[in-house]
Amino acid sequence: MPKVTVRYWAAAKAAAGIAEEPCDAETLAEALAAVRERHPGELPRVLRRCSYLVDGDPVGTRPHETVRLAEGGTVEVLPPFAGG
Repeated sequence: MPKVTVRYWAAAKAAAGIAEEPCDAETLAEALAAVRERHPGELPRVLRRCSYLVDGDPVGTRPHETVRLAEGGTVEVLPPFAGG
């Protein structure tokens, strides 16, 4: 199973209480399920509003189950940002 780094930004970072953490997952859906389980408080609510980058590429509207993760990859968790 690939080992990836999940990086949290802004409200997601505040909700998780950390800036980044390792995760073992084959898909984005599996990674998000794992971090929801680790941080059951505010983070699951924040994740519903987030967009994601996997290795620098936007996930967009692709189903998270179809987004494969690579060994050593990075998942960026990006909540909506205010301002311009």
